Amino acid sequence: RRGGGGRMRVKVLSRNPDDYIRETKQDLQRVPRNYDPALHPFEVPREYMRALNATKLERVFAKPFLASLDGHRDGVNCMAKHPQSLSTVLSGACDGEVKIWNLTKRECIRTLQAHEGFVRGICARFCGTSFFTVGDDKTVKHWKMDGPGYGGEEEPLHTILGKTVYTGIDHHWKEAVFATCGHQVDIWDEQRTSPICSLTWGVDSISSVKFNPIETYLLGSCASDRNIVLYDMRQSTPLKKVILDMRTNTLCWNPMEAFIFTSANEDHNLYTFDMRFLESPVMVHIDHVSAVLDVDYSPTGKEFVSASFDKSIRIFPVDKGHSREVYHTKRMQHVITVKWTSDNKYILCGSDEMNIRLWKANASEKLGVLVPRERAALNYNQKLKEKFQHHPQIKRIARHRHLPKAIYSQAKELRIMREARRRKELNRRKHSKPGSSPFVSEKKKHIVAVVK
Repeated sequence: RRGGGGRMRVKVLSRNPDDYIRETKQDLQRVPRNYDPALHPFEVPREYMRALNATKLERVFAKPFLASLDGHRDGVNCMAKHPQSLSTVLSGACDGEVKIWNLTKRECIRTLQAHEGFVRGICARFCGTSFFTVGDDKTVKHWKMDGPGYGGEEEPLHTILGKTVYTGIDHHWKEAVFATCGHQVDIWDEQRTSPICSLTWGVDSISSVKFNPIETYLLGSCASDRNIVLYDMRQSTPLKKVILDMRTNTLCWNPMEAFIFTSANEDHNLYTFDMRFLESPVMVHIDHVSAVLDVDYSPTGKEFVSASFDKSIRIFPVDKGHSREVYHTKRMQHVITVKWTSDNKYILCGSDEMNIRLWKANASEKLGVLVPRERAALNYNQKLKEKFQHHPQIKRIARHRHLPKAIYSQAKELRIMREARRRKELNRRKHSKPGSSPFVSEKKKHIVAVVK
């Protein structure tokens, strides 16, 4: 820069060799450090590397399978959670046997021969003192949760003999009322042997019925004529129904949002509906490659787990179309029933080959007591993974899963088919009069009609 009088001032770097040159060979190299906390020149690269390592370690430690509860002599057809005790779970098999399990000891506490033929449904009373089962022998049985005394007989408290086979049962969340389904939905008082009221809309077999955990007078049911019907217990009438492309196997209400429920469908998808607006689902969850047989929400209402005929179970976030996790083992066959435990930590699934499997809900979670330092590190890593989740490298590692060959090849085939359909639609639109082939969103494609 020119100053007054034409002189030039030049800034020169001046370094004192004493600051950075070692005096002898044994000296440590001096590292120039700026201790000003406001200056962090490499904050993002450093955090990125930490996030990358955290994501890799998460995949390394992902060992979700915990235990297999074996003891049934036929396929596990239904399960129920104990409303009061976290460690107790009930399961019913295809040979009419019901077992009560202790999950902490991982053993069967009690076995009872409940029905002739399949146990179609099982549910615990809201107080946890007794449970109900329905079976192919047209009976509804009420059992005590505790076994009989020494030398006592395994006898049900009550037995109701029905006219037709009952395919499902669910208990009210607050009152001494339960609902069964078969060729109609029946609502029973525990003290009476005939239903209080019978609800029906159309003639067909109903596969499952569920009480809403929040608005406890609401029920939802799935019928084999592709309907999902909602009922109001106070008016003893059906409210409305939605007809889908294919049959819905079961549904599950969100325990945190009264209006939301998710249905498991035969067309490999799950549909999350808001019961006030049934015209289109809130979200379509696609990832399974075969019929979805069961679905259950986590107690937080943020995620749900689905069981499928394709021998795997998947965990979906409620607001995402794709699963965040898929669990499978070599021996696991068609998964018929699935439950998410009430402490949000574990998932139980019952399958065709007579086993109940216990999984972690979070595959890489460390079980047991965490030292405060461990917990702090986990929380820090979690935040880092969230911060960098959309970075291609990290996204790729976090998303990668090994799938059985059958599922992998089938998913690939479905992807090709979907792409072909999309291409055909585009071509048709390109070569036809504007407006003659309207756009139909993925959500509305599978809805046939809504009847009120």
